[in-house]
Amino acid sequence: MNPLQPCMRLCCGLALIAAMGGAHAQPTSATLQLRTLAATCAACHGTDGRAVPDSGIVGLRGRDRNELAMRLLAFRDGTRPATVMHQIAKGYTPEQIDQLAAYFAGLPR
Repeated sequence: MNPLQPCMRLCCGLALIAAMGGAHAQPTSATLQLRTLAATCAACHGTDGRAVPDSGIVGLRGRDRNELAMRLLAFRDGTRPATVMHQIAKGYTPEQIDQLAAYFAGLPR
C-alpha cells in the first residue's frame, strides 16, 4: 500500500463532506451582514456579546430585545449618557438597531 493512500482517502473524504454540507449550511448574505455588524460590538462588549467579567462593560447576549433597542436609540439621540456609545450609535440606522437588538437577544445568556 502507498504510504500516502490513507492521507489521500482522508482528504478526499473531508472534501466530500465539505462539499455536501456546504450546500445546506451556507449562511445567507443577510446573515453574514448581520454577523459583521454585530462583530463591531465585540471590541467593547466581547465576542458575541460576552462581556469580560468585572470589566464594567455590559454584556449584550440574551438581554431583552426591546431594552437593547431602546438603549441604542437613546444613545443615538443623545438622551442616554455615554462615553463613546452616543457616537457609535449615530452610525446605525433604525433598521440596524432593531437587527442588532434581535441578534443579541436571540443568543443564550
